[in-house]
Amino acid sequence: MHRLRTCAARLRPLTASQAAQTVGQQRPITVTTSGGTRTFQPIRCYTAPVASEPFLNGTSSNYVEEMYYAWLENPKSVHKSWDVFFRNANAGAPPGAAYQSPLGLSAVSGLVDPQLSSLVGAQPNVEKLVEDHLAVQSLIRAYQVMGHHNAQLDPLGISCVNFDDAPVNTGFQDVDVAVFKERLRILTVGGFYGLDESDLDKVFRLPTTTFIGGSESALPLKEIIRRLEMSYCQHIGVEFMFINDLEQCQWIRQKFETPGVMQFTLEEKRTLLARMIRSTRFEEFLQKKWSAEKRFGLEGCESLIPALKTIIDKSSENGVEGVIMGMPHRGRLNVLANVIRKELEQIFCQFDSKLEAADEGSGDVKYHLGMYHRRINRVTDRNITLSLVANPSHLEAVDPVVQGKTKAEQFYCGDNDGKRVMSILLHGDAAFAGQGIVYETFHLSDLPSYTTHGTVHVVVNNQIGFTTDPRVARSSPYPTDVARVVNAPIFHVNADDPEAVIYVCKVAAEWRATFHKDVVVDLVCYRRMGHNEMDEPMFTQPLMYKQIKKQKPVLQKYAEKLIAEGAVSRQEYEEEISKYDKICEEAYTRSKDEKILHIKHWLDSPWPGFFTLDGQPKSMSCPSTGLTEENLNHIGQVASSVPVEDFTIHGGLSRILKGRGEMIRNRTVDWALGEYMAFGSLLKEGIHIRLSGQDVERGTFSHRHHVLHDQNVDKRICIPMNHVSPDQAPYTVCNSSLSEYGVLGFELGFAMASPNALILWEAQFGDFHNTAQCIIDQFICPGQAKWVRQNGIVLLLPHGMEGMGPEHSSARPERFLQMCNDDPDVMPTITEDFAVRQLYDCNWIVVNCSNPANYFHVLRRQILLPFRKPLIIFTPKSLLRHPEARSSFDEMLPGTHFQRLIPEAGVASERPEEVKRVIFCTGKVYYELTKERKSRGMEATVAITRIEQLSPFPFDQVKAESDRFMNADLVWCQEEHKNQGYYDYVKPRIRTTIQRAKPVWYAGREPAAAPATGNKNTHLMELRRFLDTAFGLDAFKDQQ
Repeated sequence: MHRLRTCAARLRPLTASQAAQTVGQQRPITVTTSGGTRTFQPIRCYTAPVASEPFLNGTSSNYVEEMYYAWLENPKSVHKSWDVFFRNANAGAPPGAAYQSPLGLSAVSGLVDPQLSSLVGAQPNVEKLVEDHLAVQSLIRAYQVMGHHNAQLDPLGISCVNFDDAPVNTGFQDVDVAVFKERLRILTVGGFYGLDESDLDKVFRLPTTTFIGGSESALPLKEIIRRLEMSYCQHIGVEFMFINDLEQCQWIRQKFETPGVMQFTLEEKRTLLARMIRSTRFEEFLQKKWSAEKRFGLEGCESLIPALKTIIDKSSENGVEGVIMGMPHRGRLNVLANVIRKELEQIFCQFDSKLEAADEGSGDVKYHLGMYHRRINRVTDRNITLSLVANPSHLEAVDPVVQGKTKAEQFYCGDNDGKRVMSILLHGDAAFAGQGIVYETFHLSDLPSYTTHGTVHVVVNNQIGFTTDPRVARSSPYPTDVARVVNAPIFHVNADDPEAVIYVCKVAAEWRATFHKDVVVDLVCYRRMGHNEMDEPMFTQPLMYKQIKKQKPVLQKYAEKLIAEGAVSRQEYEEEISKYDKICEEAYTRSKDEKILHIKHWLDSPWPGFFTLDGQPKSMSCPSTGLTEENLNHIGQVASSVPVEDFTIHGGLSRILKGRGEMIRNRTVDWALGEYMAFGSLLKEGIHIRLSGQDVERGTFSHRHHVLHDQNVDKRICIPMNHVSPDQAPYTVCNSSLSEYGVLGFELGFAMASPNALILWEAQFGDFHNTAQCIIDQFICPGQAKWVRQNGIVLLLPHGMEGMGPEHSSARPERFLQMCNDDPDVMPTITEDFAVRQLYDCNWIVVNCSNPANYFHVLRRQILLPFRKPLIIFTPKSLLRHPEARSSFDEMLPGTHFQRLIPEAGVASERPEEVKRVIFCTGKVYYELTKERKSRGMEATVAITRIEQLSPFPFDQVKAESDRFMNADLVWCQEEHKNQGYYDYVKPRIRTTIQRAKPVWYAGREPAAAPATGNKNTHLMELRRFLDTAFGLDAFKDQQ
């Protein structure tokens, strides 16, 4: 009783007084018909009288509108009184005069005089008719909006979804008239919709916003309620009425309201049972063989396997050829075995503690590994490629990576609408609600350069997060409420009803194929074990786990249902079980022969043809990264012109382009032109380039201008880089959403798909990369070691102490350097291919270029290398326009290379034995040092050497430089604070190079907690102090 009353309170419509308050805010709608289609045009109407007709009020407007549209299409489809009313109103009858009593209509033929003074007020029967129809319409809408609140979603029957303090499950399966009467008696307390028990057998015309009638246009009230209960309050809860698109809402209503829509053929039921058997018996087999091992089993949500297979089958039917998946650990081994079809022995051998690791990388635990598999889909008989992306334990971190990889696969196969490649993301309930990256990823879903044209999200809703109850894990009723921000429909389904699960998954796949938008399937289930198989859940959830112990497994429930229906015999069921058990046993026997684990068998993104057959680079050399003068001139022309006719650019931009033209004539490049040369030349060679990040099109510092905007035509743009050569690769440059974590993850995924593309992510300032720290720490830095997967992503991180305060100064180079995997205490053996082999052995490359030519070379080297490594570039800010930070064409011609170290080439190099000090530095500080050296007249006594590539460390070149100036002391100078920057990284490596023969002194800012001061004066004082130290030849006397 209490439950029904609270449900009534939730579904109750506006009161008359509330309606009166809102009616003045509503805009009337006119309907124009052209070519048989209706178009709705809202009109502002500030003076419309509120009570134009005696029987019309705010609550009846929807109903009248409905009737009006029906009348427009066919005047005979409405009652004669409505026909006259609408004709009078359309003819311009004044308010209050259009209505005519049905009693006087028998003689009506043609238009009634709108000025008739004999018009009477509304008759009670018409008023009652309108109100009752309105009530029914409101009732239908209430079910559509809030029916899911009352659906039987929780297999345990203890629902954790609280909309208020009342219990929620009030669904009816087989409702008879007595129950209806009882329910309506409660609902009519307080005048609920004005309906009464006496109305139960009354027939009502159905509005066009429902499909419960099927082929019938009118139904008795009790049948209307029964059908609404069956559609919205059983094992499926449909949450969709927040979507602001009528066509989409109608599509969903049709899928769930049409009578008899959830019918399954005998064949479908038997396939579903077979899939349930595989899903269940796989976990039981693992539990039997390795009961003391963590495997994060799927027990309690076994219907996930048929759910995923249904989404893939249906999508394959609709033309999808590739599916990229991301998922957490729960059920991962089962998905690998039964969805992606990884060989069972490869999974089982992972449990063997004697299995030796192959020498490639350090590996990862079995429930993090990825997989790539191309096979025939048995249902559609079409080829399908399935890829499960490897991921860390950081829940949801893989989401944007999957989206980026999906986008790349779509891009490379010319799939502009997402009809051939799609993504499926699996989530846990606690993480889906708790992790902000979910929100960031959703907000990429409809952006032009990031959309994957719809993702199917499947939430394995255990109703618990490790030991945390949903009541303290989220503030929203459902874990899926985050999806509402992008108008994604959410289908909640009781995972103990496999047929309901399959139906919902079919609809989800069809939705994605029809509208190319995201959709969420919320599998409400439970977790039979603890968080892992070793964990005791009774400590924290005693009542839930008492209920779970009593819960009959879903396979048993479903098998009993099918046996009772006669769809399958008990013998057939048992034969199917023993058949799969035998497959598992045979695979287990074979798994014992596996002695070595090859992580490359678990690769999620193979690059066919890029490596040799055994996965090695085809060479260990890198060709020259220089370009011919002709090429440099050609790209320079493109960079300094507008290749589109009648295109008006901003006056300031004209000056910039003119300046570029001038530089090309002088055979020099600045930073922006150096980048242009690298990009343009690679595009010409057929290498796709994608540059993404916040404001990258113009560049944070207004230096890049890769997208030109017509000053007179809105949204008319020109990208000169796409006009370099007729057969060039496309250039994508895209401003991203204001997200680092999501967008960097996306670009990492994009870079996974192919080695023949240069993918760059630029931070607004280097300081902001730390909101994407998870992607850097878990994917970019150790990705190859964990998952033998190479990645050539480039991070551009603006860095430099320029008095702009603690959040606009440092890209935290110390963090990247600390994560480099080379040994500071071992001098490597110098071989002929040392420079390239060093790159091959490192986990990433860290550079800080001090001139445009070197930046140009390092970008080109990234593609010309025979393997791929992440590249971290600390990019400049003030150097973008520094008159000395220019490079000549001579440094970029054929035969030139990236310089890992730029040696002293001035006066000091002429008489090296007289040099008193060698200052090693990197990046922008070099220009401050040379300026200071000149002003002090110390060019002959102090040499300044730039280390451009910090990691892997140029041991050979640092040795040559320190040997050259054998009488000099060695100083490392940096503008960063002592506990930050490069000092702790370079000092031990320089010492190893010189066999610890001399100390390496420090000149730079003192240790500090913040990366930089916010005070301009302090900033300049610190600079003066460390320059004095760097050039004070006696500065370190007292430290010796």
